[in-house]
Amino acid sequence: MSTVAGVHTVLPPHAYTQEDLTEAIGDLCLAPGADRALLRRLHRSSGVRTRHLALPIERYARLADFGESNDCWLAVGTRLAEEAVAGALRQAGLRPEDVDLLLCTSITGIAAPSLDARTAGRLGLRPDVKRLPVFGLGCAAGAAGLARIHDYLRGHPEGTAVLLSVELCSLTLQRRDDSTANLVAGALFGDGAAALVARGGACADPAARGTAAGPSVVAVRSHLYPGTERLLGWDVGAGGFRVVIDAGIPDLVRDHLGAGVRAFLAEQGLTTADIGTWVCHPGGPKVLSTLTGTLGLPADALAASWSSLARVGNLSSASVLHILQGIRDAGRPEPGSWGLLLAMGPGFCSELVLLRW
Repeated sequence: MSTVAGVHTVLPPHAYTQEDLTEAIGDLCLAPGADRALLRRLHRSSGVRTRHLALPIERYARLADFGESNDCWLAVGTRLAEEAVAGALRQAGLRPEDVDLLLCTSITGIAAPSLDARTAGRLGLRPDVKRLPVFGLGCAAGAAGLARIHDYLRGHPEGTAVLLSVELCSLTLQRRDDSTANLVAGALFGDGAAALVARGGACADPAARGTAAGPSVVAVRSHLYPGTERLLGWDVGAGGFRVVIDAGIPDLVRDHLGAGVRAFLAEQGLTTADIGTWVCHPGGPKVLSTLTGTLGLPADALAASWSSLARVGNLSSASVLHILQGIRDAGRPEPGSWGLLLAMGPGFCSELVLLRW
């Protein structure tokens, strides 16, 4: 097994209430004089109370094009990335030179050299650190990234791996685009970065596993759903990343995800009733409600996900790490208890990570 030794989330300093953002986002996305009833309804029903943005809200109207937006992603994202990794390493009691693998994921900007290459030297990582930049997994990448560094640590049990997620979703918002998908994204998504440090099984120090110790990863599972490519993702054009969000996502969760979760748990001799801690990506109120009903969970089982959605919005791949940090900060779950971390993303895909504290 691999063990989570630290997790740290960093949010940009520009914080706004949902009410403060509604009309400002309407000014960006809608034509002057356009009806705002749908926009306001989406913002009220989003489950979001506050969000942090990469830039002051008044700055977005002055972004000239995709190139300028991407430059902001790179500048702000690099700063947040450094702070997130440094915080996670401090929490784990490790030094930058202890890191053997850095997996970096983002779906809200792109660069070569990638974010991990640009931050490695600033952080003090070794020149021989292994790097794996990932683009395209979207909201699933936090769970998938944890699963992939677990796979790496199974083969390198004395190693230390870092997962870094940087998502500045506000910089992808399309101006003068009144599509429902763009308005939904403008109501749900927030900005932030998060990093997680994991160590291989040979690094375990039983004497150090106190109340701050994170969970161990026991098993992982990935699943692609054929014929669902247009449910979620980007249409990439001159204006940058134009969001694709299909209304059929809750139906897929209802029809397929529940059976997949139950089968995965059954392979480990478990049922949903054995899971004491749920770390679910907050895709939105409909997805969380559907997941609760499909899995037959108690009404408060996804409380940590609802809380994260309300406090910071949907952070794409960083959300599950933000939720995991919140659970850890609230007090370590009962030793020996089970958790399930799960997320969905473009593909359409799901990622499941079985945890044990």
